Amino acid sequence: MPKTGPANRFQGLRTLACAGLFLLAGCAAAPAPDSPLPALPGQWMRVTAEGVAAGAPTSDAQENLNWWRSFGSAELDDLLAQALEYSYDVAAAAARVRQAQASARIAGAALLPDLDASVETGRQGRLGGHAFVEGNTYAAGLNTRYEVDFWGGNRAARDSALGALAATRFDRDTIRLTLLAGTASTWVQAVALSERAAIAERNLRSAQGILAVVRAQYAAGAATELDVARQGALVSSQRRALEALRQQAGQARIALALLTGQAADLPIRTETLTAIRQPVVHIGLPSDLLLRRPDIAGAEARLAAADADVHAARAAMLPSLVLSAHVGAGGTSPARIFDNPLYSLAAGLTAPIFNAGRLAAGHDLALAQREELLAGYRQTIVAAFADVQTALAAMQGVQAQREAQAEELAQAQLALRLAESRHREGAETMLTLLDAQRTLYAAQDMAAYFQALHLQAAIDLYRALGGGWARRSMSINNDNKSHYVLY
Repeated sequence: MPKTGPANRFQGLRTLACAGLFLLAGCAAAPAPDSPLPALPGQWMRVTAEGVAAGAPTSDAQENLNWWRSFGSAELDDLLAQALEYSYDVAAAAARVRQAQASARIAGAALLPDLDASVETGRQGRLGGHAFVEGNTYAAGLNTRYEVDFWGGNRAARDSALGALAATRFDRDTIRLTLLAGTASTWVQAVALSERAAIAERNLRSAQGILAVVRAQYAAGAATELDVARQGALVSSQRRALEALRQQAGQARIALALLTGQAADLPIRTETLTAIRQPVVHIGLPSDLLLRRPDIAGAEARLAAADADVHAARAAMLPSLVLSAHVGAGGTSPARIFDNPLYSLAAGLTAPIFNAGRLAAGHDLALAQREELLAGYRQTIVAAFADVQTALAAMQGVQAQREAQAEELAQAQLALRLAESRHREGAETMLTLLDAQRTLYAAQDMAAYFQALHLQAAIDLYRALGGGWARRSMSINNDNKSHYVLY
């Protein structure tokens, strides 16, 4: 009779495992083929707005890194640094990254054997009858257990955890980008409202001056009571507009304080928008956007994790092989505990036969979840391109309105100069001069409004383009599947 050695025994176990694979192969259906990806534009919309560099090479996209410095404001630099340091959203995102790191280490541990050590001591005595052992006992042992990853289920679980970790990191980067853009936009709004409030104060003083002239004319019989009432209503309207701008400016400062982790009203040092430089945004090529948006990278990482989950669910339907070993010794005294050591080796093959469809349902669930994430990934790509094109359209539209309003402001300035000149010569009344001043203040208010919109449109475009963010490198293993590297 031939001898049965360890090699023959292992070959028998492998044969049995392969037989189980063929028996259960029908339960492990492959994922359905993916539908075509959404069509992407070959180029961005034609942009002629000031501050946009269209068709820039990919390398120039890195110029958008630390984009806020292109505004030339030390106050903005300080506010954004403070926002990153004290934001609770960023702190929570960093904690989620650490949680994902721990989960990835837990998932990766299944690829290595478990090793346990045990030390025991006890005492036995006779309570009645005859005891086989009486006195103290001591024992020590080592136990190891390892599941052979034939079907790659453990590796798939690790890859899923690594994909979730990458997605969590990309989510953190998305939160950081959103925080920076939101803080910068709120700061521009606060500066604009403060400047517009100052213009409204001058406008109110002009309206009050006109009211004084009209009252004097009414006292002299040169104006009617209706003229006084109309101008008085205009003064009240100007006062209401001023108070509304002051309220909005205070709310903007409070919102800015909240974004920077403060509870009190935050004073603004920048008084006018002219102190802020209009940046030049390099939009690059449309294809670059897939590598420059952290939300797209996050959706892709979740899809990679879902692919790994499908693989793990399919592997759970196949037989599993567990190897175990034990080395132990015992005795009646510590000095003789290792006199008679024993060892044991075991291999166990387990194949699912009946589980009421639980494993098949788990596989179907993983497939459906992957389909959901695939749809979300495509939607993220479409939304990202729409985001950029919306920001470009906003830049274009605001620029056109600024150009028209600049002409309006120039005409109002000319009208005031002519009114002042004619008033000095006695050809115009004080009422005409003050009305020209009021028209100029209204044009200045609109100029500040559109300048703020233009700056905020540039911030939105920076955010839509990823703010200089770039995808980190990935390692490619032998089966041509991408896995995100731990950083």
